[in-house]
Amino acid sequence: MPHFTPDNFPHCAIGMLLGRAAILKDRILDSHLESEGVTAAQFKVLIIVTLYQVDTPAELCRYLGVDSGSMTRMLDRLEQKALIQRQRCPEDRRQVRLALTADGQRLADRLPEVGAKAMNELVGVLQADELKTLEGLLAKVLLSAGDPLIVRRFGER
Repeated sequence: MPHFTPDNFPHCAIGMLLGRAAILKDRILDSHLESEGVTAAQFKVLIIVTLYQVDTPAELCRYLGVDSGSMTRMLDRLEQKALIQRQRCPEDRRQVRLALTADGQRLADRLPEVGAKAMNELVGVLQADELKTLEGLLAKVLLSAGDPLIVRRFGER
C-alpha cells in the first residue's frame, strides 16, 4: 500500500526516525557494555550465536546484513578477546564453524541482563501496550521484507 508520493516524501520522517532509533539503541548498548569490554556490534554477534545457534560466518553475515570482510574483522576482534573460536568443519574443511569459548559463554550468559537494562533505557518512556504495538508493527514490516532473523523468530504470518 503506497503511502508516499514525491510531493509528501519531503515531509516523511519514518526513515529518519528508524535510523535515529537504531543509532540511539547502539549508543545505549555501548554504554551498558563498556564494563564487559565489548561493543554493541559485538553484542549482536554474540547474541545471534547464542540465542539462534548460528555457527557460521556466512549465516551471521546474512542475519546482520554485513559483508564477509566486515564479519571477518569482527570475528578476529572477538577471537582476540578470547570470546569465540573458529574451527574447520570436519565434514567440509572449506567451512568454518563458530563456537563460544568458556569466557564467551560466561559473557553470553550475562547479555540478556545487560540487553534488558539497555532496552529499558531505550523504550522506558513507552507504556506496555505501546511497546507491544511498536514491536508488532516493526515485526510486520520486517517479515514483509523477508528479514531472515525476524522470519526465524516470528515465522511467516
